[in-house]
Amino acid sequence: MTTLPVLPLDDAVLLPGNVVAVALQPDTQAAVDAARASGDKTVLAVPRLDGEYGSYGVTAVIEKVGRLPSGERAAVLRGVTRARIGSGVPGPGAALWVEATLVAEPEPAGKAKELAREYKALVVAELQQRGAWQVVDAVERMTDLGELADSAGYAPWLTLAQKVELLGSPDVTARLELLVGWAREHAAEQEVSEKINSEVREGLEKSQREFLLRQQLAAIRKELGEDEPEGSADYRSRVEAADLPEKVREAALREVGKLERASDASPETSWIRTWLDTVLEMPWNVRTDDNTDLAAARAVLDADHAGLDDVKERILEYLAVRNRRAARNLEVVGGRGSGAVLALAGPPGVGKTSLGESVARALGRKFVRVSLGGVRDEAEIRGHRRTYVGALPGRLVRALREAGSMNPVVLLDEVDKISAGYAGDPAAALLEVLDPAQNHTFRDHYLEVDLDLSDVLFLATANVVETIPGPLLDRMELVTLDGYTEQEKVAIARDHLLPRQLDRAGLTADEVSISDGALGAIAAEHTREAGVRQLERALARILRKVAVKQAGDSAQVQVDNGNLKEFLGRPRFTPESAERTATPGVATGLAVTGAGGDVLFIEATSMDGEPGLTLTGQLGDVMKESAHIALSYLRSHGRKLGLDPNALAGRRIHLHVPAGAVPKDGPSAGITMVTALASLASGRPVRPEFGMTGEVTLNGRVLPIGGVKQKLLAAHRAGLTEVIIPARNEPDLDDVPADVREGLTIHVLSDVADVLALALRPVEPADGVARAGGDTSTPAEPALAGA
Repeated sequence: MTTLPVLPLDDAVLLPGNVVAVALQPDTQAAVDAARASGDKTVLAVPRLDGEYGSYGVTAVIEKVGRLPSGERAAVLRGVTRARIGSGVPGPGAALWVEATLVAEPEPAGKAKELAREYKALVVAELQQRGAWQVVDAVERMTDLGELADSAGYAPWLTLAQKVELLGSPDVTARLELLVGWAREHAAEQEVSEKINSEVREGLEKSQREFLLRQQLAAIRKELGEDEPEGSADYRSRVEAADLPEKVREAALREVGKLERASDASPETSWIRTWLDTVLEMPWNVRTDDNTDLAAARAVLDADHAGLDDVKERILEYLAVRNRRAARNLEVVGGRGSGAVLALAGPPGVGKTSLGESVARALGRKFVRVSLGGVRDEAEIRGHRRTYVGALPGRLVRALREAGSMNPVVLLDEVDKISAGYAGDPAAALLEVLDPAQNHTFRDHYLEVDLDLSDVLFLATANVVETIPGPLLDRMELVTLDGYTEQEKVAIARDHLLPRQLDRAGLTADEVSISDGALGAIAAEHTREAGVRQLERALARILRKVAVKQAGDSAQVQVDNGNLKEFLGRPRFTPESAERTATPGVATGLAVTGAGGDVLFIEATSMDGEPGLTLTGQLGDVMKESAHIALSYLRSHGRKLGLDPNALAGRRIHLHVPAGAVPKDGPSAGITMVTALASLASGRPVRPEFGMTGEVTLNGRVLPIGGVKQKLLAAHRAGLTEVIIPARNEPDLDDVPADVREGLTIHVLSDVADVLALALRPVEPADGVARAGGDTSTPAEPALAGA
């Protein structure tokens, strides 16, 4: 135990081995004077925090007493040994004297060396960032663990309280554990701080660079005499001068107010400006005048398209009703306009899309096409929220902006090919657009103001009606385009397709001519389709070959039936009904596909083996059931029909519907299957000129089916002359073109027995001499020849 004067330290903590300069205040001056008077120049340096002394101090030697550069007196102290402070004792001078017990440090034990290595690495990393290489060398040379731990007295990142805690820890292992923990925390804080400082520095540099570039851009524009970009004051004047609905004007002025209060550096300003530009570009109160001349409108439709009388009549009805409403000032009733929604459904190539342009021309309206094929995002219809980066209004808003009026003809192309995706269901979003009771207040997510779509004439196109969602189809008036007759195709090719292809090939009518007979042969023998797309491609092929000929010989080229093979090769399609039905067990049916009506051959054969029915040809469940119904009917009613009951019983029956690679389904092949099986059982081939369609029941009733017009057009294209349809489908014959009805003998029947009596060839006489022909029985219902 020793008695020493106390030198209080208010803003520093002295550890053993450290050297510190202390300003000499009255209390510290008294301690220094007392130590110098005692002769050994030793004081007890004790930290004094918030006026309170700690329980530990360090014995310190006064190395020097002098003045600081500021002129203030100071003493330089070097710490020697830790000491525990005891009780106060009297002593000379004005200093405070205490009894102190020197604390001996125990030898390092345990993980002290590992802690020392980690602490040294942390300290060196920190010092290297500061560039204190001399201090790094000094720390690297330290081998005494106590000296290394006490060197933390110089660390600027340690607080006075932390240094006091180090002073009160004689065990070097404990001190190193504290120092390693504090050093890790400091390193983490430095990393975060450095990252924040770097980001702030980069942001400031970017802002300064942008500011400089903007100043340079302004100077360049000034030199070029260009106008400055529009500011918030310009937007306010534009909004006040624009012809906007009252609610839209209020919303726009609110956004202008936000723009005036926002900073130019804020990203919100660009969103607001883009939104205001979109609102100001919309034709809110612009409407075109409809053509009120029905005769002129009909002339436009007839000039652009041959046939399609149903669609033309519906457009004229719409125009007539609108004219009547305008004459009686009934333009708006209950906030709703007189918008209409027509769905044009039919196979590819029949002119659904081009019809939309003709309708717009007939009405004198703007035309906009909105392609929906493959759309899977609801935002394509309703628009994106403005908060998203790259937000845009929906396609309907963009269509109106493109049209420049609020009452254009909008063609929603391929509406049957939209589907739900991860971003919502666009078909469901179309419900509000196409509902006349709702679309006068349509709200786009981007605009967020009411948009009146009730004056828009919507035309939707689709190839397959079944794939259109039911609620969406319910909001549209369905008009089917079932295809063209051969005469209509010739007229279309002559008046529309050929002039267009002549222009594309760089030819004129004086250089090449194609006769109507050649056009008819192309439509009948080289293409077999409901529309005219393949027909146009065939014309393009002919004209390309003509262009090659014209390169060597400028004489006019005439294409007719005689030289058509030279340009298109041999016919690809020839009547095959007679060949296919020459053997018993084959019947000709009529079907509807995605490309229009088509002819379907059903083949049946029997063989020895396990009794049963084999079905091939990728048949759907409905067609499989029709085949079983047909077989059951013939087995149960065979005797009445004059069939051998053993012909189908006890044998393996195979029913095949080519082409085998094409999936098929539907109920309309029922009577065709019955006829094929009856032909197989009786050995009587089916008459080759016959085609048939209808659903069959177990009692032999012929039930109605759909697609009568498309099927009769297909029968006419395939060269059939007689067709059997269900009796309950007789009203559908009114939709069939007159030239098709005249070219076909149409039998409307309600019983399968009458179908078999007509379709099967008569029984040959026993002497082998075939009968001249004719039916073996009279059908229950009369045939409609040309009906």
